[in-house]
Amino acid sequence: MNLHWMLRAKRWAQNPPSAKQVKFVLAIIAVCIALFAYERIMGWPDWLTPDNVGRMPR
Repeated sequence: MNLHWMLRAKRWAQNPPSAKQVKFVLAIIAVCIALFAYERIMGWPDWLTPDNVGRMPR
């Protein structure tokens, strides 16, 4: 492990994030997992697939 990361971990241990910050990060992770699960179960919608507009086909 790099010394830089050890010092960073020491500072994080001395000043841990607030409970509000932890809940916010966990909520973002939960939303990402939910979107991933929805996409895996239902599939990617055709209307979100970009078209090659304005480009010459090869």
